[in-house]
Amino acid sequence: MRDPQNLVNEIFKKTFNEDPLIVRSPGRVNLIGEHTDYNMGYVLPAAINKAAYIAITKREDDTIFIVAADLDESYTTTVSSCAYSDKGWPNYVICIVEQLLKIDKKVGGFNAVISGDVPLGAGMSSSAALECATAFALNHIYDLNLEKMQIVKLAQKAENEFVGVKCGIMDQFASVFGKKGHVVKLDCRSLEYEYVPFELEGIKIVLFDSMVKHSLASSEYNVRTSQCGEGVSIIQQKYPEVTTLRDATIEMVEECLKNESKDIYDRCKYVVEENNRLLAACNDLQAGKIEDFGQKMYETHTGLSELYEVSCPELDFIVSCAKKEQGILGARMMGGGFGGCVISLVKEDELEGIVKRIKEAYYHKMNIGMSVYITQIEDGTHIVN
Repeated sequence: MRDPQNLVNEIFKKTFNEDPLIVRSPGRVNLIGEHTDYNMGYVLPAAINKAAYIAITKREDDTIFIVAADLDESYTTTVSSCAYSDKGWPNYVICIVEQLLKIDKKVGGFNAVISGDVPLGAGMSSSAALECATAFALNHIYDLNLEKMQIVKLAQKAENEFVGVKCGIMDQFASVFGKKGHVVKLDCRSLEYEYVPFELEGIKIVLFDSMVKHSLASSEYNVRTSQCGEGVSIIQQKYPEVTTLRDATIEMVEECLKNESKDIYDRCKYVVEENNRLLAACNDLQAGKIEDFGQKMYETHTGLSELYEVSCPELDFIVSCAKKEQGILGARMMGGGFGGCVISLVKEDELEGIVKRIKEAYYHKMNIGMSVYITQIEDGTHIVN
């Protein structure tokens, strides 16, 4: 695959005959803390070396002209009529324009070329990367004076309201605030965060891509949001101070939900346990106990599969293969679920053999070829030229 930064630059110059501003906004991995963000809990993401790129310049009129380099498609609309597009991909740019107008930021037309190497549907948040790249770029060319946190919130709201996915804030936050060599411990309620060093000698963050994306993903995501909200409403009847699952304890879940719907009990139990697990996992990292950290990743997968029920046979099989490998310290499904990737911590000196064995086992069992991504932690959204 061609370097996307060079690609957007080349196509922009060829199409518009001028030099663009280019912004890089990375995809993300999340080491632990899954489905906790929209429940106002904790997450532990990092920006990675795969990103969305946008090359952009202002126009003198209000026309928006976007070229999707990877699809060899273009799309034209105007700032004053940026409606939802059935094409799909333009919405991740248009949604940002709409949000900027809603907060009375004056933006005009622009020419843009987009590309990227964040794998689609793999749980690395390609959509958030493009939204953040667009917001960052428009902020710069139109001197909107938005702070980084404003960009994050705006991009999240754009995905919630325009695209229609009720995501939490983690994806956009990790994309903008990522820091090379660090994971970010983010409190999704207060938005307080701290950088935790994650430079592990001889260990790689490896993503095993199941290459499946079951159609349940987006609809069930919104169902889980609703189920967690129902659980909170029930707990509130006895403990009015509980406004989100972040406030709940395991004891409250057992007392208030055990005799309610099994689905609601299981979903809430998982989220409360996962928040506790993340805080303990951060302590493991700071103490250098990487094996204990990895074990908690396996525990997270069990919870996601059995309690939150967002896994699938393909992901469960990959994790079961990982558990048989002494060179894998921890593994779990990552992202919204029902497909995408398993994130794992793999000893570098055993990497080649492990990848070969798991790919072969997966193909033999599922008759699907697997992609594998070896990632490294990089800086968040920034201008690259």
